[in-house]
Amino acid sequence: MAGVLNFKSTPPISMPIRRHLKTKTSSSNRVSVIRSSTEISDTTSTSSTSIKAEPKSGVSSITPPPNFKPPEPKRFAVRPDKVADVITASLNLLFRFGTGVFVSGYSVSFVPKNEFPSGQYGLEVSGYIVKESSKLGPRPEKPIEIYEFEGCPFCRKVREIVAVLDLDVLFYPCPRNGPTFRPKVGQMGGKQMFPYMVDPNTGVAMYESDDIIKYLVQKYGDGSVPLSLSLGLLTTLTAGFAMIGRMGKGSIYTKAKMPAQPLEVWAYEASPFSKLVREVLVELELPHILHSCARGSPKRQELFERVGHFQAPYLEDPNTGVKMFESAEIVEYLRATYAL
Repeated sequence: MAGVLNFKSTPPISMPIRRHLKTKTSSSNRVSVIRSSTEISDTTSTSSTSIKAEPKSGVSSITPPPNFKPPEPKRFAVRPDKVADVITASLNLLFRFGTGVFVSGYSVSFVPKNEFPSGQYGLEVSGYIVKESSKLGPRPEKPIEIYEFEGCPFCRKVREIVAVLDLDVLFYPCPRNGPTFRPKVGQMGGKQMFPYMVDPNTGVAMYESDDIIKYLVQKYGDGSVPLSLSLGLLTTLTAGFAMIGRMGKGSIYTKAKMPAQPLEVWAYEASPFSKLVREVLVELELPHILHSCARGSPKRQELFERVGHFQAPYLEDPNTGVKMFESAEIVEYLRATYAL
């Protein structure tokens, strides 16, 4: 199922935000946390068993489904049995005013098709290629690490700024009853409150979605929080309304195998097709590196060069060697491969 179109086609660092401390790395607990008490998405109690920050390896053999073959990517295709899912996942575009559709500093220019280089990604419109660009801030050397879950409005706000800033993020899903990363957050920060961010580039760790947003724009943007993410309660309410159509999806743990390595996903928050895949990644508690690729992202060109095609979502699973497009089939692959 195509989430985007098929076409022919890293810094100065500002001072840490007040109340957030830079800490030393250690093998058992890489960061200390500045705790806050105003934003609690979920405080369900769970086991206090010691959990490592990285996913466990060797838990069980992980192989793709028998006779599995990745589907061919399809342009503008929605599988008939997934139409309702795509519609409900699209409500975020209405309630969040398109936040996360475009990368910071987005701009376009129109180039005649016959003058556009064949090896570049672009959108063809009436004989012209829409060339998209952006103005990005400093790039982190290592992916930001975020512990969160799909059905949380506070977490959504942070995922939106990730799309705007075009950041790569290592997501550790924390669905309710999740046995691995939800307890880990409690160990690192003293409470199971989400989202929780760790920046391995600076040693900073923090709770509170608004604080995380301010930190990220100061470190990796131009210092300005987008209007749609700076409206306080209204921002939080609309982020909650955006998930009405997918109520409960991506929030509750489904027993699954733990991969030895994080999966890699090219996707972005505003895409309804990407959202359907993210829901399952969270429910199965599968850690994944998200290469955010909203409109204007240079990672669209990178993926185009990598596989000769751009479309989101795109999955690469280093645990099985599977590489594939199409959201409906990615969801089926994840459940067949990892769910127990």
